[in-house]
Amino acid sequence: MPVSRPRWRIMSTSYPKAPLGIRLVTALSGKLCSRWQANRLVWFKCSVLTLTYLAYMCYHMTRKPISVVKSVLHRNCTGVRLPPEFIHNMGEPPNDSTWCDYPPFDGPDSAALLGSLDSSFLFSYAIAMFFSGFIAERVSLRYFLSLGMLFSGIFCYLFGVAKVYDIHSMSYFVFVQAMAGIFQTTGWPGVVTIVGRWFGKSKRGLIFGIWNSHTSIGNILGSLIAANYVETDWSMSFIVPGFLMGVFGFAMFLFLVDRPEIVDCQEKVGDRSGGYKRLEDGRAIESGGNSDNEESVGTSSEQDTNERTPIIGSINRAPVQEDAIGFAGALKIPGVIEFSLSLFFSKLVSYTFLYWLPLYIQSSTTLGAELSADLSTLFDIGGIVGAIAAGLISDSTGMSATTCSGMLFLAAPTLLVYQKLGAVSLSFNICLLFLAGVLVNGPYALITTSVSAELGQHSSLNGNSKALATVTAIIDGTGSIGAAVGPLFAGLVSSSGWQNVFYMLIVSDILALLLLLRLVVKELTRRSRRRNVRIE
Repeated sequence: MPVSRPRWRIMSTSYPKAPLGIRLVTALSGKLCSRWQANRLVWFKCSVLTLTYLAYMCYHMTRKPISVVKSVLHRNCTGVRLPPEFIHNMGEPPNDSTWCDYPPFDGPDSAALLGSLDSSFLFSYAIAMFFSGFIAERVSLRYFLSLGMLFSGIFCYLFGVAKVYDIHSMSYFVFVQAMAGIFQTTGWPGVVTIVGRWFGKSKRGLIFGIWNSHTSIGNILGSLIAANYVETDWSMSFIVPGFLMGVFGFAMFLFLVDRPEIVDCQEKVGDRSGGYKRLEDGRAIESGGNSDNEESVGTSSEQDTNERTPIIGSINRAPVQEDAIGFAGALKIPGVIEFSLSLFFSKLVSYTFLYWLPLYIQSSTTLGAELSADLSTLFDIGGIVGAIAAGLISDSTGMSATTCSGMLFLAAPTLLVYQKLGAVSLSFNICLLFLAGVLVNGPYALITTSVSAELGQHSSLNGNSKALATVTAIIDGTGSIGAAVGPLFAGLVSSSGWQNVFYMLIVSDILALLLLLRLVVKELTRRSRRRNVRIE
């Protein structure tokens, strides 16, 4: 009678293609703890979530300092109390109310120049994003993310070095920002694709909603770090985040497992009991049973048009094709165009706040640069709550477009109220800013995470797993064009009054809502049809 072996010994624990850090950890853990081997899928999933969370947190941490430092690159320093060490090292400043401006931002066109910095970053980011998705489908995402984080950190560092070496060339700043934008495109397609590979569709909205808080946490950390140095030495506002970015990039290289197959952790699909078969090439297929995610209600024709129908289902489907999908093929996936265009306007609003909110708070209140930066983090805290709320609602209703539309519908009047009453009192400002963060960032987070992952694994792809990064890049790339346009227009429009900037943002929210109406009608019709089927 054969001797039964523990479950964890059935699978190999030698992963020759795994990162060096993972090989060391698994070797040590296998000797010390058999429980780790029995639950290694859970451990690897947790490590992937944690590492991708930290990675994209760093990406946003290095984007935020520019919005904080704007307030000191061009400001009137009359009446500002100088630090004693400044007077000791530099002497008394000249009798000039703009002595602390930093050339070339010391002229009357400073707003346009600062806006051009945002545009150079965001337009290069938007253009490069479309190419980044295609590259990500064809290379190791571990190397892709590691190198992207390293070079993103370097160019963030170089912006701060300009003050250290007294560089005042506008061309230098534009070049650094443009290169930073290009390398930052490695982040989103990379992390979304990796998480999509490791996690199925169950509670995807909630998982992505919680995970997507890395964006807001990164913005908050970037604001706090930059605010800590902005009044004394703004170069450190860039140097510190850039250094941290490089360190975490090296950690990605050592520990990130970008594919479950690398560590023999393929999902057990198509069987409630967890069984699966193994093909000769190492791919796992179902061994029987029904998929947990298969639609149990409705006709087959209804399932064919259901955008949330999983890619893993009937074993009678055509063979899986693993060729990387093209740009035209990705655009044919139902919902990609609508969500991409809606994200254009949603991201326009979000990034206008990202780059101009600290300056707006400082100009509309009596708060200084540091306190304005600290207060602006409430918008990002609201974004965390909004992302989780959007994910929960989407999971419970199965209607992503309707969820986004509902939040966009409430966001427009909230922005108007904030512009009119935000300066009345600090408590009013806090409450309205938090609420605006919830409603503005909720749809943006849902579209860029859960919706992108669903569309990248749409049933029309016939199980092709090499579409996720391309679809994600198309959606986020289109949104990034809006992210580039928003801060640019804000810099130009703000000269005629901040109320005009808010009118622009309100109109953008309304347009984002209108672009989703067709999908909303489709979701509501499908939900009504299902309800009728249950009644019958």
